[in-house]
Amino acid sequence: MISAMHNTNSLHGASTGVLMALAAAVLWGTTGTAQSLAPAGLSPLWVGALRLAIAGAFFALLVAWAGRGAWQSLARLSWPRAVLAAVCVAAYNLSFFAGVKAVGVGLGTAVAIGSGPIWAGLMQTVLQRRWPTPVWWAGTLLGVAGGTLMALDGAQRMPFDAAGIALCLLAGLAYSSYALLNQQMVRQVHPGAVNLVVFGGAAVLAVAAAAVLAGPWTLSAGAWGVMLYLGVVATGVAYLLFSNALRRISGATGVTLALAEPLTAFVLAIVVVHETPSVLAFLGLAGVLAGLGLVIWSELRSPRHA
Repeated sequence: MISAMHNTNSLHGASTGVLMALAAAVLWGTTGTAQSLAPAGLSPLWVGALRLAIAGAFFALLVAWAGRGAWQSLARLSWPRAVLAAVCVAAYNLSFFAGVKAVGVGLGTAVAIGSGPIWAGLMQTVLQRRWPTPVWWAGTLLGVAGGTLMALDGAQRMPFDAAGIALCLLAGLAYSSYALLNQQMVRQVHPGAVNLVVFGGAAVLAVAAAAVLAGPWTLSAGAWGVMLYLGVVATGVAYLLFSNALRRISGATGVTLALAEPLTAFVLAIVVVHETPSVLAFLGLAGVLAGLGLVIWSELRSPRHA
């Protein structure tokens, strides 16, 4: 009876983790629409750097509100792992924006987001000695293919840029690396405290890089509303949800569930921007939904939750 209760609690925890990861992906999916409202003259590098800095401030307030226990949990933090995670977050922001600028939003997003789950599956296999199930791989590849169709629908064609593609692949690798590192840390340390260290460190690196590569910046009073949304909601709240999800589900599954991000962007493009997607985009939508369904089914049937 005790075993049955444990299995039920484990399955409930996995279900909660799946919902948290999907909610985080939905918030990430609003980033593109929000960024379109940012001042045209503001460098994407500064957009990425400032949202990391605001997210760092959000996590500082969260940890202060959580109390002494959150601060004390930092004694269990692996600082080398936290520093590496901060480098990954900064690298993701910088390489993604630079890669998208080189190859275009559609192709860049498809390569960066699409490669992330594949990187995560391979790294989980090598580092954790856990090969994801065939159903997980089938769902992931189906979701990646569908997301690629959605991202490339109506995208402006640009000359092939090998360096830009490499940057987008680096973005996918950096994001999936952060997810696996973060999962190991948040299972030992308060999630808010972990993200305070990681995003605080990433903000320092990203601001320094933006200052060197993009020069000084100016931001109007009205634009601060957009930046606060990007930093607090689309980054702070989203990554807090994602971190809590990783305490309940595998890192590879968490990265794959981020494919729900283009679903949100797809809906917003129709409702807010009034775009008219092609039949190919709707086929991609069906592929992502089917792929996510298979990944969720695989995660909930995992022996860890049985």
